Amino acid sequence: MQQRAEDTRQAVLVGAATSFEKFGYGTASLSTILANAGVTKGAMYFHFSSKEDLAHAVIGAQHQMAMDGVRLVVAQVPSALDALILVSQEMARQLVDEPVARGGMRLTLEIGSIQGPVQRPYLDWIESIRVLAQRAHDEGDIAEGVDVDALAKFVVGAFTGVQTLSEVLYGRADLYARLTEMWELLIPAVVAPRARTRARGLAGAQPRHWTEPSTPS
Repeated sequence: MQQRAEDTRQAVLVGAATSFEKFGYGTASLSTILANAGVTKGAMYFHFSSKEDLAHAVIGAQHQMAMDGVRLVVAQVPSALDALILVSQEMARQLVDEPVARGGMRLTLEIGSIQGPVQRPYLDWIESIRVLAQRAHDEGDIAEGVDVDALAKFVVGAFTGVQTLSEVLYGRADLYARLTEMWELLIPAVVAPRARTRARGLAGAQPRHWTEPSTPS
């Protein structure tokens, strides 16, 4: 029963995210959310009290997905510079592949315009990038004189702009290519000469889907 309840809650979240992504917070209706989720109104209200409650749950789920992506990359990639680039690729992959990521991203902006800025996801992402940038600097892969705090804010801001433009113009169909361009422009300015070739190779690679490493039996 517990697993069934969790499956229902997840179905409602995905259905809501799909509706919010397509119609926006103001226009998405509960009937559309229910149709996308494939559940009854009673099942939805068992888990969520209102459309606003659902919207904040989608934002929370998207944020958790993003932070899980950071954790998985960092746990499996020894080089901080490599992890920094791969984390941005994982964020892009989530926006391409995951309805919750796309719905949450739209809601973060729309709810913020109605109720005030939704800052926590951006602050946590900036801090994650800052930690990686500081490690990369300590490992000798960030050029001398680069302000890692400014770099973290710039990477998050640049990614946000790149994915927004890609979504508006091409429905994010070109997001991977635009992210590669972002890094090709950024690498000469912030990466130490010794690491630039490696960084360019990573930046041009196709994003992968990161999962929990298998444990030996």
